[in-house]
Amino acid sequence: MAGTDEEGLDDLPPSAKLVFKVLEYNGSLTQKGIVEESMLSARTVRYALERLEDIGVVDEDVYFADARQNLYQLNEAALADDGKEADAACVECD
Repeated sequence: MAGTDEEGLDDLPPSAKLVFKVLEYNGSLTQKGIVEESMLSARTVRYALERLEDIGVVDEDVYFADARQNLYQLNEAALADDGKEADAACVECD
């Protein structure tokens, strides 16, 4: 993602990166679940999710247990890109 004209994960605020990591670690969560796991305010989580959706790393689905809520999850491309970046960072450390 680095070196492109599009905004990437590295360009996001720390709150959005934290939400990304919470979703990466926990899998699919509702906004309320992300708030509880990240200990960020609901407003901050909404903003972070908006930013993550804008760059195309988070998908939003209907939460069937409660249709008033949405379920957020990382898409497969985000998981694959994050793994490649982590591998590249480890190679640089050697």
